Amino acid sequence: MSGEPWDTLNDPTAESLWWSTDNMGEAAPGVLSPLGWSVWGHVGERAAREALFRAGALTAGERAAPDDVHDRIVRVFCGRMAMQVQFLATVGDRMPGTSGQQVAAGIFGRVPDDLEFAPTRAQYPAVAARLPAVALATPARVRRLAVEADAWWAAQTAASASWDRGEAVAGLRIGMQWFGRTLTLHTLCLMTCVSPVYDLLTALVRRVGVGDVGALSGSGGAEMAVVSDLWRASRGKLTLDQVTARHGFHGPAEGEISSRVWREDCSPLVALVSRYADEPESASPTQIERRRAESERAARAEVLAAVPRWQRPGVAAVLDLAAKRIPMRGVGKRSFLQGIDGTRAAARRLGELLAKDGLLADPDDAFYLTWRELMLGPPPEAKELVSLRRARRAEYQQLVLPGSWKGTPVPIPASDTAADVVSGIGASAGVVEGRVRVLLTPDFDAVEPDEILVSPTTDPSWSSVMFLSSALVVDIGSALSHAAVVARELGLPCVVNTRTGTRDLRTGDLVRVDGTAGTVTVLERA
Repeated sequence: MSGEPWDTLNDPTAESLWWSTDNMGEAAPGVLSPLGWSVWGHVGERAAREALFRAGALTAGERAAPDDVHDRIVRVFCGRMAMQVQFLATVGDRMPGTSGQQVAAGIFGRVPDDLEFAPTRAQYPAVAARLPAVALATPARVRRLAVEADAWWAAQTAASASWDRGEAVAGLRIGMQWFGRTLTLHTLCLMTCVSPVYDLLTALVRRVGVGDVGALSGSGGAEMAVVSDLWRASRGKLTLDQVTARHGFHGPAEGEISSRVWREDCSPLVALVSRYADEPESASPTQIERRRAESERAARAEVLAAVPRWQRPGVAAVLDLAAKRIPMRGVGKRSFLQGIDGTRAAARRLGELLAKDGLLADPDDAFYLTWRELMLGPPPEAKELVSLRRARRAEYQQLVLPGSWKGTPVPIPASDTAADVVSGIGASAGVVEGRVRVLLTPDFDAVEPDEILVSPTTDPSWSSVMFLSSALVVDIGSALSHAAVVARELGLPCVVNTRTGTRDLRTGDLVRVDGTAGTVTVLERA
C-alpha cells in the first residue's frame, strides 16, 4: 500500500528503527488528512529540533530539518504520525541528570527491550550554557505568547470568512508560522520545565515513601477552564457565544486540521451544557477544586512531616515548583491548538474559493491537498488526486496499528478474544467500579454520566466529557499525557498506556479500575 507518489500518508523507514505513536498520537489522533500531515510533518520536525537545540541537546548541524525523509524523526505510517524512539533516546543520553532510557519511558510510557543506549558527555558544555537560562525564562515566555496567541486567533478566524484567494494563502502561511512558534515553545517548556520537575517530584515521593504525586502536581490547568466555563454556561452565567469565543478552537479530533471545531459547529457544546445542567451542585468544578486543594494540603503536610526538619525548606521548594510548573503543560498546548485552528480557518476558506472556481469538487477537498499544493495552486489533476487520496485514507482508517513498532508497522489483526485483566500505567490514584463506555471517536453524545471512559487517546476537548465520567482508561500515554493530567485535576482514577484497552473492553462491561496499580479488571461482561 506504499510507493505511489500521490500517497503522502505513508513514509518509508529503515527496518532497524523503532517508532511510536504514543506521544504524537495524542496531539494528532487517528488517521490524518493529507493537509493535516503535511502541516504537522513540516512544523513538528522543525519544532522538535529547534527546541532540543535551544536546550543544548542538539548540535548546530542537527538543528535544521533534513531534506531527506529517511533522516527525519517525525514520520507518518498509514496516516498515523509517529516519532523515532532512537533519536529521543540519543537526546536523553546527551543530557545530564537523565538518560536515554528515562526520556524514552517518559515520552512513550514504555521502552522497547532491544533499544540500545549510548551515554555521552559531549553535549554537556552546551547544555550547561543554555539550559539553566532557558528553564528560567520559558514559563514567562509561554504565558506571554499565550496572550498574543489568544488575540491573533480571534482576529484570524474572524477575518477568514471574507478573504479572497490571495489573502487565504497568506493566512495559511501565517497560521503555520504561528503553529510552529507556539509548538516550539510548548515543546521547550515540556522538556525544560514540566518533565524535569515532574521527575523530581516523583523521585521525592518515592524517596520519602509517602505522598501522592497526582495531588502534588498543581491545578488550574487550561483544560479545567473549559470545564469551568461549560459549568457556568449550564447555570446561565455564560452564553454559548462567550464559551466559543474563549474555547472555540477545541472540538472533536482538534489536532487534525480537517476536523470541525466548536467555533464551526457548536452542537456538541449544546449537548454538553445540557448534560452539565443535570449534574448536582456538589459535582461543580469549584467543589472539585476545593477537594483537590484539601488533598494537596494533606499530601504536602505528609511529605514535609516525613523528612528531617533541616530538609524541609528544600522539600517545600520542590513542592512549590511542582505546583507552579506542571500545570504549564496545558498553557502551551492551548496556544499551539490555536495555531492549528488559525491554519484550519485559512484552509477552509481556500477550499470554498477553489470549489467556487471549479478547481475542486467540494470545499473539504482542500484537506486532501498538501499545504504546498494549496499555496502554489492546485495541480491540473487535483480532482483525481483528491479522489485517490480520499480512498487511500479510508483504507488506512480500517487498519489498527500497534502503539510502537520496529521497521514497517504490521496492522493488528481482528480478534474475538479479550483479556479479563488489562494492565497499564497508573496515572491517577483511586479505585472505582462501573460500566464501560468505549469511545473510539469523540462522539460525546454517547457518553452517560458516571461511566468509565475507555478511549485510544484524548485531547483537550475530551476534558468536557471526562468531567462526566467516573474513571478513565486510555490505550496510549504516560504520566504527563493529557489524560493523566486532567484525570488528576478532576480526581478521577486513570490508567494509561494499556495498549489494548479499547480492544479488550466493551461498552457495558462492568469493571474495576485501579488507578494506583494501573489495572482494569473485568467483573462482568456486557
